[in-house]
Amino acid sequence: MTVNENSDVFWKAYEACVEEHKIDPAHAQFYVRWAKAFLNHLPDKPLEKRAREDIESFLKDLAGRPAIKEWQVSQARYALRLLYEQFLPNFRPAADADPALTESREPFRDEVAPGEIERRHGAILQAVTTEIRARHYSYRTEQTYLDWVRRFIAFHGYCDPHQLEITSAVKAYLDYLAIEREVSASTQNQALNALVFLYREALKKPFGELDEIVRAKRPQRMPVVLTREEVNAVLARMEGVSGIMAGLLYGSGLRLMECVRLRVKDVDFAQRQIMVRDGKGQKDRVTMLAERYLPPLQDHLAQVKILHQQDLAQGNGAVYLWPGLERKYPNAAREWRWQYVFPAKSLSVDPRSGKVRRHHINENLLHRAVKQAVERAGITKTVSCHTFRHSFATHLLQAGSDIRTVQELLGHADVATTMIYTHVLNRPGLMVTSPADG
Repeated sequence: MTVNENSDVFWKAYEACVEEHKIDPAHAQFYVRWAKAFLNHLPDKPLEKRAREDIESFLKDLAGRPAIKEWQVSQARYALRLLYEQFLPNFRPAADADPALTESREPFRDEVAPGEIERRHGAILQAVTTEIRARHYSYRTEQTYLDWVRRFIAFHGYCDPHQLEITSAVKAYLDYLAIEREVSASTQNQALNALVFLYREALKKPFGELDEIVRAKRPQRMPVVLTREEVNAVLARMEGVSGIMAGLLYGSGLRLMECVRLRVKDVDFAQRQIMVRDGKGQKDRVTMLAERYLPPLQDHLAQVKILHQQDLAQGNGAVYLWPGLERKYPNAAREWRWQYVFPAKSLSVDPRSGKVRRHHINENLLHRAVKQAVERAGITKTVSCHTFRHSFATHLLQAGSDIRTVQELLGHADVATTMIYTHVLNRPGLMVTSPADG
C-alpha cells in the first residue's frame, strides 16, 4: 500500500492531524512545511521507505543552517513524529528508524509542542525566569520549573494560566500525574512546587490554601549502605578522574553536585579539609579530606592547571562566577583558584550569559562509571553515587563518631536527618536465634 504524498488532500489531512494535537491552527502550516521539506530532502525515496539515517540527515542539515534556530529544529522533529506516529501509523520508517519517531503510544496530555508555549505565553515564561534568577536559584531549578509550567499549560489546552481556576486546575493536573502518568511522590511534589511558584511569585496571584491540594506522601525508605569491603571493591574498579571523584564522595561524604562543583580554592591540602560552598540549602560547611586521596588529587590538579594555562594562552580560561562576584572582581573568573577541580574536556556556551567558558564535568560520566564498577564487583545492591555518602555516615557512626559531628560533616540542618543512619547500630534481634536454625 502506498500514499500519494504529493497530493493536496494528503497534506490537508496531515494539517488537520496536527491541529488535533493541540497545535494552534495558525501554526499548523509550519509543521506541514517541515514535513514537506523532509519529503523534498530525498525526492526519489517514498516516506514509507525512509530510515533513521534519512531522518537524522535531514535534521542535521536543518541544524547547520545559520538562519534556523534550535527551537525550529525541535519543531521539525515533532512534526515528523506526528507524521509517522499519528498520521501514518501504517507507513512508519524502516525498523532501524529513530525510536523517538516510531514509538507507538498515545501521546501524553501534557506533552509540549515545541515553540507553541513560547509563542503564546512567552511573557509568562519570562516572568518565571526573572523571579527564579532574582532569587539566585540554580540553572537546573530554573529549567525544571519552566518545564513543569510548560507541561501544565499544555495539559490545559494551552490556555492562559490567568484564566484558570487555580486550585481546581492544579489539582486536576496533579491527579493526572499520579493516576495516568503514575509518577513518583517526589516528582508530583516537585510539580506542585513549580506551580505554586508560578502563581505566587511570577503571576502574583493568591494560590489559596494548600490544604485543599494533597501532597503526595513520600515513602520512608532506609538508605542503601555498602560495607567497607564492598566500597573498596567498587573503588578498586574505578580509575582516573571518576575514581578520584568516587573516593571523595565516600571519603568526604560529599553529595554528587558538591563534588562536581568543587573549586581549586576549596581544597586545603595542608589542613586536610574541603570547604563545601553553597551546598544544599545554600549552606557552607567544612568536611575532611582523606589522606588516601591526597597524592592522586594533587597529581590531577597539576594536569588541570596545565589545561587552564592552555586556555589562557588561547584567550579563554574563564569559569562561571556568581554575577555579583564577577562584577566586583572582573578578573577573578580567569584566576587559577576559582577554576573547577573537575573541569569538562571541552569549552561550552553558558546558557544564561552566552559566554564561552570551561564548565565542570558532566555528572552523568560519574553515574556511568559507578554503575559499571558495581557490576564488575558483582554487587547486587542498588548502588548510586549517593550510596557513598550513606556509607560514609554509617561507617563513621560504626567507628564511634559522635552523631553531632557526623551531622556537621554531612551538612544536615536537623540531627533527626542524621539519625536515620543509626539503623545499622540498632540491629534488632541479633541475639535471637532464627526458628529455622533452632
